[in-house]
Amino acid sequence: MQTLHIHEELVNKQTAGELTAICPFGAISYENGKLDINAGCKMCKLCVKKGPQGVITLEEEKAPGIDKSLWNGVTVFAEYEQGRIHPVVFELIGKAKELAAVNKHPVYAVILGSELNEAAEELLHYGVDEVFVYDRTELADFRIGPYANALEDFVKQVHPSAVLVGATNLGRSLAPKVAARFRTGLTADCTVLQMKGNTDLVQIRPAFGGNIMAQIVTPNSRPQFCTVRYKIFSAPARQEQAAGKVTRMQLPDYAVDTDTEVLRVIEKPKEIDISEAEVIVAVGRGVKSPKDMEMIEELSELLGAHMACTRPLIEAGWFDAKHQIGLSGRTVKPKLIITLGISGSVQFVAGMKGSDCIIAVNQDPNASIFDVAHYGLVGDLYEIIPKLTEQLKGGQGR
Repeated sequence: MQTLHIHEELVNKQTAGELTAICPFGAISYENGKLDINAGCKMCKLCVKKGPQGVITLEEEKAPGIDKSLWNGVTVFAEYEQGRIHPVVFELIGKAKELAAVNKHPVYAVILGSELNEAAEELLHYGVDEVFVYDRTELADFRIGPYANALEDFVKQVHPSAVLVGATNLGRSLAPKVAARFRTGLTADCTVLQMKGNTDLVQIRPAFGGNIMAQIVTPNSRPQFCTVRYKIFSAPARQEQAAGKVTRMQLPDYAVDTDTEVLRVIEKPKEIDISEAEVIVAVGRGVKSPKDMEMIEELSELLGAHMACTRPLIEAGWFDAKHQIGLSGRTVKPKLIITLGISGSVQFVAGMKGSDCIIAVNQDPNASIFDVAHYGLVGDLYEIIPKLTEQLKGGQGR
């Protein structure tokens, strides 16, 4: 990291006057015989290049090093609630195995909760080398204090090099709190993860509205934390035989003390989750009015598909936000997705490009959606959908 260093022995009224005059941001001040650079500095370096020679210099400040050999293994936080391992955990295990193989590191899972024997055993069927279990009645329900204390205890005892957490409501609450305790980096909603030979985790995520893909590395701190959405990676096949071992972890009583008490857990009514859908029909701005949705809904029913949309249709009030695909919506990985009148913005494509089969309908032959589609139909959706619907009805009749 570069910093500006003031050589006080060269500072006088004349040099200070020149420097304060040259700074376009008013970040240099001279009071009581002392020259100062405040937070208004934009590091334009004019004071170094054009100011009195040697009064302010640009110097490289080395970040404190870390012995990376002391941090070993790729860990998956195994979210467990209401007697169920969240499915994103299995996807993270699949990616953790790929990352760990680069440096021949072990794959760990850490699970918190109560009565975890079966859940811990289940994780071993997916290729985890060791499952660390914090099994206490006080951890039966998620409370941020005890959960953060338990995960902090795990990191201090095991020293994992990287920790992968699902970008769920629970994971998004827990990961930053624990990362802050270790003064380490956390990258949210990663879409690509790569491991370097020196154990640095390259965390790639869309930035600036999806216009660029940012590569983030935390080379001077450990562990490396990241969160990943559901349906980004692929889960490994469950093996019939369990391998690896289960390690029971102990947590002192004070670590589970909290002022928060869970009185009752009320399950939300089950809602349609497009992240789980195997067939999706998604619509965009190519659909002219809400009344035109009737023909699309008919097609969707014939296919047994879930309806989804792009962000503009959410803003127009046509759909509930839970139906949106994209960076600010849901990530999906269906067996089949048909996009109707969708141009294919980076934001939308990031949420569905992992689909097994993508069929795009758009009247613009240069639409970006055709770059990711497996099959493309160039034409008016108002002509194509009725024909496709009739074909499907005919097939049902036979």
